[in-house]
Amino acid sequence: MENYIEIIKNSYLGYWNYLKNEIFFQNSWDNFFYGLIIVSFVVWILEIAFPWRKNQPRFRKDFWLDTFYMFFNFFLLNLIVLIALSNIAAAFFNDILGVLGISISTFQLFDVDALPKVVGLMIFFIVSDFTQWNTHRLLHRIPFLWNFHKVHHSVKEMGFAAHLRYHWMEPVVYKSLLYIPIAIIGGFDAQDVAIVHFFALIIGHLNHANLGWDYGVLKYIFNNPKMHIWHHAKDLPDHKKYGANFGLTLSIWDYVFKTNHIPKDGRDIELGFEGDEDFPQDFIQQEIYPVKLKK
Repeated sequence: MENYIEIIKNSYLGYWNYLKNEIFFQNSWDNFFYGLIIVSFVVWILEIAFPWRKNQPRFRKDFWLDTFYMFFNFFLLNLIVLIALSNIAAAFFNDILGVLGISISTFQLFDVDALPKVVGLMIFFIVSDFTQWNTHRLLHRIPFLWNFHKVHHSVKEMGFAAHLRYHWMEPVVYKSLLYIPIAIIGGFDAQDVAIVHFFALIIGHLNHANLGWDYGVLKYIFNNPKMHIWHHAKDLPDHKKYGANFGLTLSIWDYVFKTNHIPKDGRDIELGFEGDEDFPQDFIQQEIYPVKLKK
């Protein structure tokens, strides 16, 4: 128990120092705080310069709510709960394996550090993206998880900041299911993770932006605004009742597993989900929605 308390204390202290360093001191290229600001500003300028839905205001519905979600989920959520919870979960999992006489290294197929950097980075990216695609699919398929995911699908007008509008429970699920696959392929350098993280951030912002792009032939590899708009469609056919286009960065998984759905130009389709007219409109009520629903 003392070990877990120490993990919690070190997690909070370590991330607090990291966050202060990001905001006030660090000027390197992998600064997530200013990186988020720069990526968001650039994509917003693209929305203004090349709007797909031309009647949509620059400050669309819930623009400021989504902006708050963006910074809360990208930084404050880690400080409040996520880093400590992730570290505790990893330690608990390793302790359980230890009781069984097993080490996490037993499952490791290879160490990416022993591979050429480009190859290791590509493996990390593909494994993590596929795991996240499948996790996203489960968020739609399992009713308990869908109640949390509704926060993201309550967006009624798409824009870059909608990318990071999600319930705090979602990254708990994503990180939990991602832990073992990443452990199997070994450790990663922090800068390597930053490269993948920034790339996913850019693609995610573009996917949710008011842009009518599909990247031509690359649409079969990378998720894009014209594809992702259908993921947020309120009305879907019966054979897609659990959703479609679950890809986060890569679209290829949806084409391989037949979960793709782009029947026509989706520029003017209605967004949301059945019953969203009764969904809460403010941050606090959206966060406690799944608990209230259970009661």
